Amino acid sequence: MSAVPYPVRVEGRLDPQLSRWLWLVKWILAIPHFIVLLFLWLAFLVVSVIAFFAILFTARYPRGLFDFNVGVVRWSWRVGFYTFDANGTDRYPPFSLQPTDYPASYEVEYPETLSRGLVLVKWWLLALPHYAVIGVFAGGGGWGFAVKAGSSARDWGGSSGGGLILLLVVFGVVTLLFTGRYPRGIFDFVVGMNRWVLRVVAYAALMTDSYPPFRLDQGETEPDSISFTNPSR
Repeated sequence: MSAVPYPVRVEGRLDPQLSRWLWLVKWILAIPHFIVLLFLWLAFLVVSVIAFFAILFTARYPRGLFDFNVGVVRWSWRVGFYTFDANGTDRYPPFSLQPTDYPASYEVEYPETLSRGLVLVKWWLLALPHYAVIGVFAGGGGWGFAVKAGSSARDWGGSSGGGLILLLVVFGVVTLLFTGRYPRGIFDFVVGMNRWVLRVVAYAALMTDSYPPFRLDQGETEPDSISFTNPSR
C-alpha cells in the first residue's frame, strides 16, 4: 500500500453565486457538447482498443493516445459539472480536450510503464467491486452504464441513469431555486461520488495500474495523500 497522492485527480470548485433558474435550461444549452462528446467517445473506444494491444506488447500506453483519452474524460467531466453531475458552475464549458481555467478539472499522471498482465483483467474482473458501487452512484446509465459495458467510456454527458448523483443534484437545484443557495453538504458529497467514479474510469480505461481506493473523498479538492495499491512499489 502506498500513502501518496493518487495518480488521478478530480476536482470541482463550487461557484459562490449560482443562478436560481439557469439549471432548468442547462441541458438544452449543453446539447452542442453532447453531440461532440458522442463522437469523441466513439473515438475513445477505438483508441482504447489500440492502447490495449500497445500495452500488452510494449507495456506502454502511447502518449498521444493517452492524452486524447484523458482529454475526452476531462471534457465530459466539465460538461457533467456544468449540468446534472454536479451543477457546480454557471460557466459554459470550453470545447477543448486540454486543461483550461475551468472550475472542474481532471488529470491523470502519465505512467511510464504498465503491467502486461493487468491489462487483461483489470478493466472487467478486478474492477467489478467498484462497478457495483458506482452503479449505485450513477445508476444504469451515465458513467455506470459505460464502465460496466467494459469500455470505460461514458455516454455523452449527464448521470442519466437515475442514480444517487442525479437524485441529490436535483434536490440541490430545487433548494437553489427556492433559497438561492446550493447546499454545500450535497455538493461535497456529489463531487466525492463523481471522484470515485472517475478514478474507476481511469483504471478501467487502462490509464493507471494503481487500484482505486474504496473511499469517498468529498469536497472540491483531492486529499494530499491516500493509501492505495500500487503494483510498481
